[in-house]
Amino acid sequence: MGTKLLLCDCAGSQPLNADKISSACEVECSKVHTALCTRELEIAAAALQQGDTIIACGQEQEVFQALADELNVDALGFVDLRDRAGWSDEGADAAPKMAALAAEALLPQPVTPSVDVFSEGTCLILGPGDVAFALAERLAGTLAVTVLVTDETEPMSRAFDVVRGRIKTLDGALGGFTLRLDAFQQLEPGGRGAFAWTETRDGAQSGCDIVLDLTGDTPLVQAPAKREGYLRADPKDSLSVERLVFEAAQLVGTFEKPLYVRMEETLCAHSRAEQIACTNCLDICPTGAITPAGEHVEIDPMICAGCGECAAVCPSTAITYEDPPVSALLSRVHILARTYRRAGGVAPRLLIHDAHGAEMIRLSARFGRGLPADVIPLELSVISGFGHAEMLAALAHGFARVDVLLAPTTERDALDRELTLAQAIAGSGALGLLDETDPDALSDVLYAQEVSQPLADPVLPLGNRRQIARLAAQALNPQAEAPLPLPDNAPYGAVAVNTDACTLCLSCVSLCPSGALIDNPDKPQLNFQQDACLQCGLCKGICPEDAIALVPQLDLSDAALSQQVLNEEEPFACVECGALFGVKSTVERIMDKLAGTHPMFATSDKARMIQMCDNCRVNAQFQQQDNPFQSAPKPRVVTTEDYFSKRKDH
Repeated sequence: MGTKLLLCDCAGSQPLNADKISSACEVECSKVHTALCTRELEIAAAALQQGDTIIACGQEQEVFQALADELNVDALGFVDLRDRAGWSDEGADAAPKMAALAAEALLPQPVTPSVDVFSEGTCLILGPGDVAFALAERLAGTLAVTVLVTDETEPMSRAFDVVRGRIKTLDGALGGFTLRLDAFQQLEPGGRGAFAWTETRDGAQSGCDIVLDLTGDTPLVQAPAKREGYLRADPKDSLSVERLVFEAAQLVGTFEKPLYVRMEETLCAHSRAEQIACTNCLDICPTGAITPAGEHVEIDPMICAGCGECAAVCPSTAITYEDPPVSALLSRVHILARTYRRAGGVAPRLLIHDAHGAEMIRLSARFGRGLPADVIPLELSVISGFGHAEMLAALAHGFARVDVLLAPTTERDALDRELTLAQAIAGSGALGLLDETDPDALSDVLYAQEVSQPLADPVLPLGNRRQIARLAAQALNPQAEAPLPLPDNAPYGAVAVNTDACTLCLSCVSLCPSGALIDNPDKPQLNFQQDACLQCGLCKGICPEDAIALVPQLDLSDAALSQQVLNEEEPFACVECGALFGVKSTVERIMDKLAGTHPMFATSDKARMIQMCDNCRVNAQFQQQDNPFQSAPKPRVVTTEDYFSKRKDH
C-alpha cells in the first residue's frame, strides 16, 4: 500500500490543489477536508488505520499523535503546508511549493548515530553556603549531592557532603565530569562545637555526573549553555536557582547522545612533523570539544554540541557532519527543487532556517503576509554548519537564490566565512544571510527581493564537500576561462614557487598532507596538483628558502586535476659511475663554497667526493688511508703447529 497524504484546508483558510500536489510528488492525496482535528477526526482515524499516512497539518500534531497511539499505529508523518505555503498573500499561487514540501516530507531520512550516556545523579554544587546548602537540602533526596562551598559558611546538615577548595580544571559533560582541586579540605564530622576541616592539599581529583554552578563568576567551561549536565544560575536570582532544582532532577538515567560529527584522522591537515598547519576547527569550535592530538585533531563527542561549524570549515573533509549527512541534506534540496519545477514553478528560492525561524514563519503566516509563493523553507536542527558547498549545491540544483535565516543564538563565525567564499564563486546576488527577528520584517524583505533566473540546466553534485563545491561551481560558471579569485583562508588554490630561491630540497613534498605537492623519482622536479591543495600553508611554513606563496583561487578547468611542474633542474652526473643524483646547481654551489677551503675537502681527492653518488662516495672512503670506517687488522688464526712450537721453545 502506498503512502497517502491527508489534506485539510484548516476551516477553509487556505487553498489546496490536491490534483497538482498528487501529480507533482507522485503520492495519493485525499480529498480536501476542512476540520480533520475536530469534526472530521473519525476520517483521520480511518486513514491512520490504513497505514502509511502523512497528515498535512503542523499545528495539531499532538492531537493526531494521541489518536495514533490510541489506534496503535506507528510511523505517523506530518507536513506543514498551511504556515509555510497556504497562509500567505500569495497562497493562491503556492501549489508548486506545497507539492515540493509534500515530496520532501515523503523522503526517508537517515538515523543519526548515537551513544548512551549514563547519569547516576552524582551532583556537585558550587557556590556560597547560604544558597548552595538550601539547594542541596532540596536535592539530597533525589541526587547524591556534594557541596563545594566557596565561603566560610558552616554547614548545619549532614544530609549531604560538604568540602572546600578551588577548582583548577573541570572537564567532561553529563555523566562524566572530572575535576582537579587545589586547597582541598574535607569536613570532619566528629567532635563537639563547630565542624573541623582536614589540612589543605593540592591536586585532589574527583568526578560527578552533574555540576550546578552558583558562584556567579566566570563559567568553568566553554559555552556553558551548550555543555550538557553543567547548569548555572545567578545566586541572587531566586527564580533561576529554583529552576535548577527541576532541571537537575531530570538528569538522572540513561540518555541518548547523538554523534554529530565523524572524524577521519588520515585526512586531517592539522600538522606534520610537529609543524602546525590547519587550525580551522580548533579556532572555531565554540565548546572546546576539539583538541590537538599529534598530526591530527580529536573530537570529544560528549562535549560536542553539534553546531557543525567544524565540518563547514574543514578543508580536507576529515570532519564530516552526520546530523544529517551532507548527502541526505542535498537529497532534500534536490527533491524540493525538482518537484517545484514539475508542479509548474519556475524560479524557487530556498530559505534555510532552524526552530527559531520556523516559529517566525508561523507567526508571519498567522498574523502577517506569510512567505512568498516561491520561497521554499527548509528547516534544519542547526544552521551554523550550512557551508559554501551546500549553498553552491542548492543553486546548482535549480534554486534562484539561497538565504539563511539567522537566530539570536546562531553561531555566525563559520556562516560569515562560508558565505563570503560562496559569493566569490557564485556571485553575491544569489546568496545571503537574513538577520531579522521580526516576522513582519522578514516577510517584507522576502517580498522585496530581486530574484535572478536560476540555472537553466540544473545538475546533481555528488561526493564529499570539496567535490560537491567543484561540480556546483562548474555548473554556475560555465564560461569561466581563468581561475576564480577567492578570499584568504579559502580551502582551494594554487602554490606559487620562486624558482630562483627554490633549491628543490623537497621538504614541502614530504610534509604535504594531501599529496598536492609531488616529486619525480627520476629527476629533480617539483610537481603540483591544484585540485588536491588544501591551502593549509604547511609547505609555506616549512620551506627553508621562503620560496612558496599561497594563491587562493578555484581553477575549474581540467588542468587542475592533473600535475603541473612548478620547478625542475638538471640532475648532476656522478664523476665516477655517471649515475644521476641531486641537483646540478646545488652540487656546483657546494663545490664553490667547500672545495679547497673547508678542512675536510682541502685536497682535490677529498673535494671530488662531493661530486660522487652515494655508492661511489662510500667506496672512495674505503680506499683512503685515513678511512674512518677502517678497524684494526684481524688477528692471525692460531694453528696446532703454533701450539707445538711454543711447547718446544719451553
